[in-house]
Amino acid sequence: MSDPQNTPIHPDALQGEPSPEEREAAQAANEADALAAAQAEIAALQAKNAELADQFLRAQADVQNARRRADDEITKGRKFAIEGFAESLLPVLDSLEAGLAIPDATVEHLREGTEATLRQLKSALERNKVIEIAPAAGSKFDPHQHQAISVVPVPGQEPNTIASVLQKGYTIAERVLRPALVTVSSPS
Repeated sequence: MSDPQNTPIHPDALQGEPSPEEREAAQAANEADALAAAQAEIAALQAKNAELADQFLRAQADVQNARRRADDEITKGRKFAIEGFAESLLPVLDSLEAGLAIPDATVEHLREGTEATLRQLKSALERNKVIEIAPAAGSKFDPHQHQAISVVPVPGQEPNTIASVLQKGYTIAERVLRPALVTVSSPS
């Protein structure tokens, strides 16, 4: 047996060449460091994934809540869309009921009350953007706002102009609600 203290030292060992055991130990240490780094990266990625999944779920919940609120607003808008219009018609209703409540009203009183009620009704319609279409005789026929019921010869009037208005039309917010019913002058 050889004595470890008397073992000759190899000259390469003194110059820094690692022994096979040292190489294996260094390689194992490098692999352990790489494994630890990979595990740390996996843990960081899992944490980031969990954070992004949570953000996604919260965003999805926000979108669903916004959609639900918008649907509620639309439902309320449809349900109460005519509330302002109905409110502006209530004074007209009150006037009609008050006029009918007078037991001994004269024709003059009834006429005055009816005219006042008509003014109230027209005012309520105008406040709600319901505007009359009442073309004057001789004005140009507009198929977008007028509906011709008949064509009649009118001496001295240009063709395709309004001869008379049989029924007024109405627009609401610049959209035709009902066209005016008119007679139109024919070509001579």
